[in-house]
Amino acid sequence: MPLRPPAGFISAFFDPLNNPNAPTIGTATGGDASASVAFTAPANVGGSAISAYSAISSPQGIIASAASSPISVTGLSNGTAYTFAVWAINSYGPSAFSASSNSVTPALVRGVWAGGRTSGDALVNNMSYVNIASTGNALDFGDLVGTYQGAAGCGSTTRGIFAGGSTGSDQEVNVIQYITFATTGDATDFGDMSVKREDAGACNSSTRGLIGGGYRGTGFNSNYSLIEYITIATTGNASTFGDLAVATRQLGSCSSSTRGIFAGGSGAGSAIYYVTIASTGNSSSFGNLSSNARRIASCSSATRGLFGAMDDLTAGKNAIEYITIASTGNSADFGDLTIEQTGRAACSSSVRGVFGGGVSAYTNVMDYVTIATLGNATDFGDLPIVEGYTAACSSSNGGVQ
Repeated sequence: MPLRPPAGFISAFFDPLNNPNAPTIGTATGGDASASVAFTAPANVGGSAISAYSAISSPQGIIASAASSPISVTGLSNGTAYTFAVWAINSYGPSAFSASSNSVTPALVRGVWAGGRTSGDALVNNMSYVNIASTGNALDFGDLVGTYQGAAGCGSTTRGIFAGGSTGSDQEVNVIQYITFATTGDATDFGDMSVKREDAGACNSSTRGLIGGGYRGTGFNSNYSLIEYITIATTGNASTFGDLAVATRQLGSCSSSTRGIFAGGSGAGSAIYYVTIASTGNSSSFGNLSSNARRIASCSSATRGLFGAMDDLTAGKNAIEYITIASTGNSADFGDLTIEQTGRAACSSSVRGVFGGGVSAYTNVMDYVTIATLGNATDFGDLPIVEGYTAACSSSNGGVQ
């Protein structure tokens, strides 16, 4: 049955000949218990100026209004799939409904930074969080089970995972721990990896987390090529997935819902590799970064992967590069971060990537970019402490979209 405007939206002067035409629906984007619904205004506004636009959700029939595009619809249920229709209103009454939008599933959009090292070389166990959809300083989340630097982070819509790291020189660990995004509090033990390592890369789908590469310092740098996986919703030890083409550490990693990406590092140089997350097996060649790079901060939407704050083996850089995850090929220039840094960590929503911390000159600065466009980063806020070699994860990253 076609949608009908809600009761009370038709004025006493209703005249179908003077009603506006229907808006053209655009793209709906999910947020935390909310959605942003874009549309194009009709060319024919009817007999008087359009006074407002409204959107209605399906299911639940939640209505929101705005003077122009987009319309922010709040009060939605996280985890429920919605579509939206939009109509215009003038003094004669409402237009017909637009076509229905794409389906979106609102979710908590929280990014969490964990552990790291301060400018005084003190290791920390603090965790802090931000709402990626807004800007502002990070807030305290809780503590890791130990004081670690160089852990790897990934996550589903409900759980964040931090794997490995070290408690000091030549003191790598194999512990995996988890948090629940919707609450705050200390991390809980998840299980163990088969090897002790820090500076690994991690990526995920909505169900699986992958940890690849890293190293263990045993008087020399012993790099790993091993990829292991976990089922995020459960707890337990990691299982063997396959191998990276080369043993590497300090690499970047990101994902779509189907592909995991591993890029660069001290061992792989500029090489980018991919795996299919739902299967097991060794990595395949994807392309190359613009130069040899390590200590890469990376994040993604469902379609694009970003690599920033890279150390080209001489100094931290402010450049950001991107790839299209579903294809293969070399990375391209995206824009610049606000500061030159390395040893940062990044996380993302479907819309934004956020980069925080750093060790080139220790900082607590966070920057953000809009992943779907190109351009330079904008200041987001500050982490609670000045730190680098942190890990980060989020509840709405490219792997779960």
